[in-house]
Amino acid sequence: MSSIELTGFSGDTICAVSTPQGRGGIAVIRVSGPQAFDIVQRRWQGKPLVDMASHTVHLGQLIDDKCDVLDQAVLTVFKAPNSFTGEDVVELACHGSTWIQQQVIQTLIDAGCRHATAGEFTRRAFANGRMDLSQAEAVADVIEAQSRAAHRVAMSQMRGRYSDELKNLRDKLLHFTALIELELDFSEEDVTFADRSEVTSLAREIHSLISRLADSYREGNAIRNGLPVAIVGQTNAGKSTLLNALLGDDRALVSNIHGTTRDTIEDTVIMGGTLFRFIDTAGIRQSSDTVERMGIERTWQAIDKANVVLWVVDVTSADISMAHDILTRCEGKRLIAVLNKTDLDDDVAARSELSDHLPKETPVVAISAKCEADIEALRNLIVKTASLPDVSGDAVIVTNARHYQALTRARDAIARAIDGLDSGLSGDLLDQDIRECLHWLGEITGEITTDNILAEIFTHFCIGK
Repeated sequence: MSSIELTGFSGDTICAVSTPQGRGGIAVIRVSGPQAFDIVQRRWQGKPLVDMASHTVHLGQLIDDKCDVLDQAVLTVFKAPNSFTGEDVVELACHGSTWIQQQVIQTLIDAGCRHATAGEFTRRAFANGRMDLSQAEAVADVIEAQSRAAHRVAMSQMRGRYSDELKNLRDKLLHFTALIELELDFSEEDVTFADRSEVTSLAREIHSLISRLADSYREGNAIRNGLPVAIVGQTNAGKSTLLNALLGDDRALVSNIHGTTRDTIEDTVIMGGTLFRFIDTAGIRQSSDTVERMGIERTWQAIDKANVVLWVVDVTSADISMAHDILTRCEGKRLIAVLNKTDLDDDVAARSELSDHLPKETPVVAISAKCEADIEALRNLIVKTASLPDVSGDAVIVTNARHYQALTRARDAIARAIDGLDSGLSGDLLDQDIRECLHWLGEITGEITTDNILAEIFTHFCIGK
């Protein structure tokens, strides 16, 4: 990718601490820009930077403007364009004292650096063509990854697998445009370039590819932010006890008084390499209590947002009077029926009665949340039922809401082009829809963007990255 001109993008040399804030064993301070070597040289005692080969590491001392030694440090040199930002970059690994970090940053600023803004190093990498915008956003996702699955998806995107998919789409769209424009150029001559069936077939292929990416967002968003699992059921079924058992922590208040939980309680746990977000909800029953009814309404909302629903049934009471309401709301959801309190009564009749109400092939598991009996079997069943896509290797899964929005708009544009082809629309009108499709795909990679969009993206980065 060629270098991109950005409004307000300066040629300053910037610096920032790239390791987390606070005291630690070491801290890494990154310097990037056209004067990186000259500025660091003024604060360095050791081998001259001009004599250092790119991608080499050197031991020396950092000094202030009075030549007092601040710290012994390890310096790594990256010469443009073969660096993260595409500029000359120096990384200084010093001891992790907060005082040392502050002094090193201050002396670099005094020598000519400017403190980096949030995400500015990655923004420079994008501007200098080291990565496209989707890869730049993946850098933040790698840093924020909370599970193996989220890490794998982000790494695949950062390495360019997603970008390759978008490039393939763009190439097909450009070929489509070329065919349409050729039709326009020779519309008054007897020239055969491609019949409409070929163009329609290409358009349908493009629509299918875009749809596959867009449709992966639901699972991708769950992988990135935690797959929501709603724990629902009637009052005193043991939902809060189950939440605590799944988390391995006393997160929710437990009582044998009906209607204790009046609001949703959320927490996360990693299972099978994926982050799951469990939501304990208010018990479902007929109630005239205004606050409790508000809690029950939030239970319905939690079901609507959930990927998986755990319907907890107390086997000691075998009360499934609210089964119709619960199952109606769970239509289209991945549902698991959880028979709880088997330590008190493992009622076979209750299982049979429940099975009569369940949709075909709904998994049923019997547990004791209080004794944590068969909780591991339930965890395994949740992972299996979630049915997340395979994220091994170079899986292409959309996790970014901005990308999803652009993909849906691109899909709408190509769908209009297909309708136009079917109805015999003229080439110039078809061309408008194809160019709009190209526009939205270009917004994902940053080929078409604005400073406002870039500012919104990069301000969410940490300083130093």
